[in-house]
Amino acid sequence: MTRITGLDHLTMLDVAPPEFVAVAAGAGFDAVGLRVAPVTRDEEPWPVSPGSPMLAETMRRCGGTGLFVLDVEAIPLGPGSDLAGCERVLETAAVLGARFLNVICDDPDTGRFADLLAELVRLARPYRVRPVIEFTAWRPIRTLASAVAIARGSDGAGLLLDTLHIQRCGVSAAELAAVDPALLGYLQLCDAPARPPGGDATVEARTGRLLPGDGELALAGLLGVLPDGLPVSAEAPSLAARRQLSPAQFAARIRRSVEAVLG
Repeated sequence: MTRITGLDHLTMLDVAPPEFVAVAAGAGFDAVGLRVAPVTRDEEPWPVSPGSPMLAETMRRCGGTGLFVLDVEAIPLGPGSDLAGCERVLETAAVLGARFLNVICDDPDTGRFADLLAELVRLARPYRVRPVIEFTAWRPIRTLASAVAIARGSDGAGLLLDTLHIQRCGVSAAELAAVDPALLGYLQLCDAPARPPGGDATVEARTGRLLPGDGELALAGLLGVLPDGLPVSAEAPSLAARRQLSPAQFAARIRRSVEAVLG
């Protein structure tokens, strides 16, 4: 495969960053996405701030395996948020050499979020990391059009596409094909039933995804309208698929699924 393929941390968020790098490398991935700051209030963050032993060990594992860090996450921005606390995340991203930074919109006032995102883009430039945003069915940015407009108005932010959210938000392949390729950051790849299983949508997204090729999403069609060089990172957290598998075994299984879909 000529396309860059990665493994995103949400797939196995209980695995510490250094071990996650080793697992991804052992499975044959080119890159990793790492959770360097919590997304939810009850999430225990990994101690990977600049100068920490864990960050140094993560860098050592990357150097030893040849993997690079495609993205780090996350900076959630909601009502009352400011950017004063973002410096540590940006510094961590810079140390890791991350290409992208996932920014989450938790503000119902998307205009206010857009203004803050534009400021974050300016702050992130010296760190050589590009903020990216995505649309999801349960957050304020729910449509591709909204995400495109906000990214375009930020003077530098990009779009993070996710095959699950593309399906759940009703985005067509034709709509994706019309997006300016310069706005696209990377694609998170997983599979799912065509219709949502019901219940809390976040449960499906965080623990109930299917491995690529195991569901009903038109993955080949989606990949066919996106740029050939767009990086693809598997984000497939699945309690059912991972049961009785070690992290290394699960990563290897995901890798085989990604190869089958991309091949």
